[in-house]
Order: sequence, then structure tokens, then C-alpha cells
Amino acid sequence: MSNLTKLEFAALDITGKNYLSWVLDAEIHLDAKDLGDTIKEGNKATSQNKAKAMIFLRHHLHEGLKIEYLTIKDPQVLWSNLKERYDHQKTVILPKARYDWLHLRLQDFKSVSEYNSAMFRITSQLKLCGEKITDAEMLEKTYSTFHLNNIVLQTQYREKGFKKYSEPISCLLVVEKNNEVLLKNHESRPTGSTPFPEANVTSHNGKEKYHANNSGRGRGQGRGRGYRYGRGRGRGGSFKNSYPHQK
Repeated sequence: MSNLTKLEFAALDITGKNYLSWVLDAEIHLDAKDLGDTIKEGNKATSQNKAKAMIFLRHHLHEGLKIEYLTIKDPQVLWSNLKERYDHQKTVILPKARYDWLHLRLQDFKSVSEYNSAMFRITSQLKLCGEKITDAEMLEKTYSTFHLNNIVLQTQYREKGFKKYSEPISCLLVVEKNNEVLLKNHESRPTGSTPFPEANVTSHNGKEKYHANNSGRGRGQGRGRGYRYGRGRGRGGSFKNSYPHQK
């Protein structure tokens, strides 16, 4: 029963708000099932293939739409009726997508990943409405909206001569990730509190055992040891006295 109710993609909402993406998904899946011709006008599809396509399309309709189009048995007729009803969504989505594209700026986002997500969302909407955005346009949009503090970086990226939008974005994402790692390392272990390497810790512990077994050699060395390794035997002692924390 679970297979009967499983959807390949989101069902067409009765408001038609997801019509454009629904059309794309439906076309792709029908082609994959070798049923793409069933929704084309004047097709020569067999009655069996038409029935398969009809079952598939109805399965991906809102319950209200299933009732409204209950008597239609030809997938091409259903497809045309839905197009007449919802194709106007392009006139609703396109102006908003154009506005978002016009005002898209890298400097307005907190992270490169957020900007990248917005870029693909907007360009996808434009493409669904029939307007293609080229890599050159995406590159120029990115370069021209760098923050003023990164003007040198912008120049460097332009000089590299990238041809695809994905190339500079990949570089920026790597830089951003590395900066996040450095920041986390600094927050968890501020300057001056770098831990001993594992080998040094072992050596340090060995020296403590040596001095403990040779306590009769005098207290002077004990004081020297205290200065060299810090106030305790914890990690990072050798740097505590040399590079005290700023408070």
C-alpha cells in the first residue's frame, strides 16, 4: 500500500503556486517512463500508454483537482486544461524573479553559501519563465557586488578569468570554510594556550616521573621545572609563562 501512495514529486497544488516546477517534474518523469509523447498534441500513443500516463498524472494532483477533472481520460487533454488554467503563473513569478535578480548582491549576505542558494533559486525561477541567465551574467553579478573591503579580492578573481560561475564560488566557499575553522580554533584555544604536542606531553610526564624518583637531588630543579612547564601539569604549560593571556 505504501508504494501506491508514494509520490515521485510534490502534487500540483489547487492554487497552482507550484505549477511551473510541477510541469518540469512531470515531463521528466513521463519521459523516463517512455510516456512523454502522451501529453503532446496529435500524439499516436497507445491506449495502454495513455492510461499509464493518466494514472501517473492524477496521482500527482491535489485531491480537489482530481475531482474537478474526474471525467477526463486523455492525458493530453488534462495537460492542456491545466496549462490553460495555471500557465499565467509565469506572469506572476517573472516580475518578482526579475526584481530579486536586479537587487541580488553578495555583500548583503552573511555567508557565501546563503548567497549561492539565493542565486540558484532566482535563476531557476527565471529559467522556468523562459529567461536564461548565463554564467557570464552570474559571474559579473558576483564580482560587481563584492563588499568594498574585498575590492582587492574581487580584482584577483577577475584576473583569473573564470568562465563558469561555479569556479569562483567554489573558491569562496573553501575560503569561508577555512576561516570558520580558524575562528573556532581561536575561540576554543586562544592565542597563548596552544597545547603540547602528544609526544611532548609524554616526554613531560616522563620527566615528572624521573624527578619524582630522584627527589633527593634538591628543590632548585623543582622550581626550574615549575617555570618551564607552567603552574601545573596540564596541557599548554610551556606557553603560559612565555605568552600570558591578555585580559
